[in-house]
Amino acid sequence: MSLFLGKIHYWLYNKIKWFEGIEDELLLLAEKENIDVQLLKNNLDAKYGERLEDKPLEDLIDTSNIHGWLQGRINIAEGRVAMITHEIIEKSEECLTKIYEVYKSQGIKAAKEVKAEKGTINDAGEIYNSINDYILDGMPCDRVNEVISSDNDSISWKRTIDVHEQLFHSERVDVKSFYNMRDEWIKAFVTELNNEFQYVKDSETVMVIRRV
Repeated sequence: MSLFLGKIHYWLYNKIKWFEGIEDELLLLAEKENIDVQLLKNNLDAKYGERLEDKPLEDLIDTSNIHGWLQGRINIAEGRVAMITHEIIEKSEECLTKIYEVYKSQGIKAAKEVKAEKGTINDAGEIYNSINDYILDGMPCDRVNEVISSDNDSISWKRTIDVHEQLFHSERVDVKSFYNMRDEWIKAFVTELNNEFQYVKDSETVMVIRRV
């Protein structure tokens, strides 16, 4: 491990790579919807820059600007997904349901990874922490999510700021649609991880995982 890098940097890098996995699935959907995927990829690269190479973090990161590099890569990953999402929805509003299915399948895939590594998780707080090992919500210093209450059977948290709206708005995608997509991911993740728990929203900004 580089002397300049800590666990939190690898944690963020893995989250970015996971989000690129959602991009892969959305591109497959775009292809099925007869969108010119090669042209779309060219446009993505031109506007946001190319995806990460398949190399260890220490071989890619600018160690003189670690924070800035990671923030930039988050913006690239999210901007690319926002552009692809717009292109698919433009093709047909009915495709929104198909996008939800992509997020659901990715949520299930992530939960299976966690179960394979840790076994069954029977604590609401641990489930919440596992979610945050995958989803992108800006940098840790953004403090996007604030836990309101927590015990073994339930955890609730609120979104304090919106770090996604600007990028999705720039691609003419309602950020509420993105949050709906991510809700599908979290619901599928929680159910697959332990179906004795469920994910619900108390409001637009307050979320809950609780034992059924």
